[in-house]
Amino acid sequence: MQVKTHVMFQGDADEALALYRSVFPAFEITVEDRYGEGEALPEGAIKLASGRFAGHELIIYNSPPIHDFKFTPSMSLYVECDSVDVLDTAFEQLSGNGQILMPVGEYGFSARYGWLLDPFGLSWQLSLPHPA
Repeated sequence: MQVKTHVMFQGDADEALALYRSVFPAFEITVEDRYGEGEALPEGAIKLASGRFAGHELIIYNSPPIHDFKFTPSMSLYVECDSVDVLDTAFEQLSGNGQILMPVGEYGFSARYGWLLDPFGLSWQLSLPHPA
């Protein structure tokens, strides 16, 4: 049995994945299926992809119809960062044109933490764990 996180974009998966790969070197796309000529999205746009982010498996779907729903913040990618610099840089890059739900700070459960919605609506919780 495996559990993977499924994320559905609405025509903007290519832009989202480009952002994630630029922010996190460990974000990789392992398999891509792209739209062909005459299909619902422009030829060459990602249709369905499999990805891996620091060992976590993702399914990325680029839905052609616009739905009445997007991502919900209650479902997040929770990332434990290696350093303050990594966390702060990722938070800045992901929150640009997005929405900050909790600004970066010390919240007791984490040495440094921030929660945001990126420009595509995907929720990210970035944490620097307390030293062991």
